[in-house]
Amino acid sequence: MGTNVEIVRQVFAAFERRDAGALVALCDEDCLFEPVTAQIAGGDGYRGHEGMRRYLSDVAMVWQELRPEPTTFHEVGGDTVVATGRIYAWGVGRVIDSPAGWLWRLRDGRIVYGRVFDTARGALREAGLGAA
Repeated sequence: MGTNVEIVRQVFAAFERRDAGALVALCDEDCLFEPVTAQIAGGDGYRGHEGMRRYLSDVAMVWQELRPEPTTFHEVGGDTVVATGRIYAWGVGRVIDSPAGWLWRLRDGRIVYGRVFDTARGALREAGLGAA
């Protein structure tokens, strides 16, 4: 399939296109994704392929536009990728233009866990990279 960083780049491309088929193809059947959208939509996270489809539905309900823009990728320990950059979103009375960090764990070329942080520092710290 490709390197872990390439897989994560494909995940971001699928998010931006809101392409559920491409997104599910990159995720393990039992993956867990914990974005800010889950909290706004009243949930804790999105599990499995159905959860990832629900995430894209929730994005459409909560955000008129949601654009993650990762600029830096760090591969950590062979199974983790940390991306840092910015996130732009607006909709339902909310506007976000802020730094962001994303932590992704992969197994056998598929996403098994993803979490969005409101700072790059949070994602880097979670991956054991300190306050880099």
